[in-house]
Amino acid sequence: MKTTITDVAKYAKVSMKTVSRVLNNEPNVAKTTRDRVLQAAKELRYSPNLAAKGLASSKSYLIALLYDNPSPNYIANIQKGAIKACRDNNYYLVIEPLSMVKANAGDEVEKLLERLPVDGVILTPPLCDDRDILRILRKLKIPYVPVAPTIEVNGVSSVKMDDVQASYEMTDYMIRNGHKKIGFIKGHSEHSASALRFEGYKLAMKKANLKVNESFIAEGDFSFRSGVEAAEYLLGLKESPTAIFASNDDMAAGVVSVASRLGMEVPNKLSVGGFDDTPLAQILFPQLTTVKQPIYEMGHMAADLLINPPSKDDELSSYHFEHKLIIRESTNTQNTLDN
Repeated sequence: MKTTITDVAKYAKVSMKTVSRVLNNEPNVAKTTRDRVLQAAKELRYSPNLAAKGLASSKSYLIALLYDNPSPNYIANIQKGAIKACRDNNYYLVIEPLSMVKANAGDEVEKLLERLPVDGVILTPPLCDDRDILRILRKLKIPYVPVAPTIEVNGVSSVKMDDVQASYEMTDYMIRNGHKKIGFIKGHSEHSASALRFEGYKLAMKKANLKVNESFIAEGDFSFRSGVEAAEYLLGLKESPTAIFASNDDMAAGVVSVASRLGMEVPNKLSVGGFDDTPLAQILFPQLTTVKQPIYEMGHMAADLLINPPSKDDELSSYHFEHKLIIRESTNTQNTLDN
């Protein structure tokens, strides 16, 4: 027979109301009482009925993660962080892919959320900057937290990091290693981070008095395939780059793959840098020098902000995370080729 809240109350020797307050993580419950109720629920293997819990509190205990990103590693890390925050608070995460290629992305979101009652939405790039989607969420009065947005909305909390500075540091590192012919692979044109990372690359080149060679700039879309295509173009040039900075790890992996096929040893003949520090960065051979973006932590914070929103008196709306340049074996001092 399934354990009920009544059983937990009897076992812990408290009222059912107290059990409910503890399980809903409400304040003003003594720590000893809270610990006793949680221990009782654990020993009795009590699992609350989500539907009944929702009816009692006018909540669904569901958070939706909406994404359109061809990088599986990025989305997987956002998911993991959001799932952890949801589980810690007795919520569930619903994951829904969307396509920005369609002209009616806003209509698609509206239909989805009218069928799926959620307590909040996490929006990843480029969805977080789609004005039609933001309008729909306001219309439906559904709280949302954008990840790495360029559009700041009053009263809406967001999570982000400094993509420009991070990209600047990676490019500057390659320059300090002696590279002057540095190729750059852009990310998806609809993603806000793509323009910001390209801006950081250009700033570093300008500060070093190095001209940005337009033929060294390739278009990508954050997928491994696009990294392969961009690398084939860049490494096929008569005078090719001695270093390539790709806007994410998936595309950087594509560069390493093409270099290997062409017999260009990484890093002795070609230095390669990525962005994100996904698990892929350490699976590659050689392991990838990259920018560590705290993707897991950003996903966790986004979910937590929806579950435990800041008070109205809290003016802080944008939560900034620190990045870190991770140096591994895919980059080397440029001393084998004439720059």
